[in-house]
Amino acid sequence: MKRKALPIILIVACLAGCVSLAPEYKRPAPPVPANWPTGAAYKGPAGGETGPAAVDMEWRKFCIDEKLRKVIGLALDNNRDLRMAALNIERAQGVYQIQRAVLFPQVSASAVGNEQRLPADLSAPGLSATGVPLSPSPTVSRQYSVGLGVNSYELDLFGRVRSLKDQALEQFFATEEARRSVQISLVASVANAYLSRAADYESLKVSRDTLESQEASYKIIERRFSVGTSSQLDLRQAQTRVDAARVDIALFTALVAQDENTLTFLVGSPVPAELLSDEMGADAVFADIAAGVSSEVLLRRPDILRAEHQLKAANANIGAARAAFFPTILLTTNVGTMSSQMTGLFRYGQDTWGFAPQITLPIFDAGSRWASLKVAKADQAIFLAQYEKAIQTAFREVADALAVRGTVGDQLTAQESMVYASSEAYRLSDARYTKGIDNYLGVLDSQRSLYAARLRLINIRFSRFANMVNLYKALGGGTGE
Repeated sequence: MKRKALPIILIVACLAGCVSLAPEYKRPAPPVPANWPTGAAYKGPAGGETGPAAVDMEWRKFCIDEKLRKVIGLALDNNRDLRMAALNIERAQGVYQIQRAVLFPQVSASAVGNEQRLPADLSAPGLSATGVPLSPSPTVSRQYSVGLGVNSYELDLFGRVRSLKDQALEQFFATEEARRSVQISLVASVANAYLSRAADYESLKVSRDTLESQEASYKIIERRFSVGTSSQLDLRQAQTRVDAARVDIALFTALVAQDENTLTFLVGSPVPAELLSDEMGADAVFADIAAGVSSEVLLRRPDILRAEHQLKAANANIGAARAAFFPTILLTTNVGTMSSQMTGLFRYGQDTWGFAPQITLPIFDAGSRWASLKVAKADQAIFLAQYEKAIQTAFREVADALAVRGTVGDQLTAQESMVYASSEAYRLSDARYTKGIDNYLGVLDSQRSLYAARLRLINIRFSRFANMVNLYKALGGGTGE
């Protein structure tokens, strides 16, 4: 009994002494300033403001518009990119479970029966009771066994298997962060496409209103030209504005269709017409968010966490490459019963056991192990650079979004004033033309200015909403089931 317990005691003792040869991981310092940039473009709540952080706000709380919420919900249910990201998580989880299972002995049960008949010329001659050799005769041999066994279990004395398990675990975490990153991008893309469609439809309505106004003006000038009170130049100038409005109507009609196609692609199915909005509206579409004072919030972004998990995986891979220089110890053991008769398998004294350790020590491999370690260290350096670049990219995205947020309000106020001024200029120039004080060129110019100002106002309002979405995404928001 003591001899049977000895292998188990040795295994436990060896496992207790396992070490890891992977370098100790320390999070690299972020290669960006600790605080957000300041200056004329960042006036207002560019930092230090109160309010919920984007990374702590799920997309349903950020998105106030009910129609947009439903469209985003459809996208999260049907989008193929997000579906593939979820499947990648399942695959990575399976790979990790496979690698983790290697840490434990794989125990298998077996039952073997073997019967063999030997012909007379191959059978050994027997002896009679008096010792006289007998003539050879055919013999039949039978052997039955039942047992449990552990085949080629590696004692992880130097942490090779454990490092590979850690690598698989970090890759699993990386795929989960990749899924969150895909979800953030999807929420932002759907919101921007939804707003873009609304903005283009508003522009289409402005173009239609302009065409209707221009056609009315053209008919008036045409009648005046027929009676000689307007020149042919006025008539042709009015016609140019009618044709320009028709061109823009065709352009914005195509853009609206393209926006709807983009939404269909992102959502994964056609978006119901009742969920589409024909204008952005003046009401709040998104909740306000805080950027915070420190750029350390970027470390919680899913894409940066994914890059860090990949860096940790590369770190663990160095441990596996280092462990390959040391001996590999494999254990094979079995315990069971054996008998020449099936009925005798479980009789006293029929037990059997085997224990076969194997030690392999690398001596010469033409530099393969050194090359593998060199590759592992190079991979770690590559993933470190990718991690730092991800932080720098995130910092730039947030800084750009903050610069827009600090100035878009002024743009909107100025543009609204410009639309009002252009509208008054058009009204006055039209009145002066009607009374014969000015020619039609002044009316034409004021109409062009008003039309451009109205379209520009729509673009700035779209930029304001899109900036809120982009800032929310850049700060790591968008998750939440």
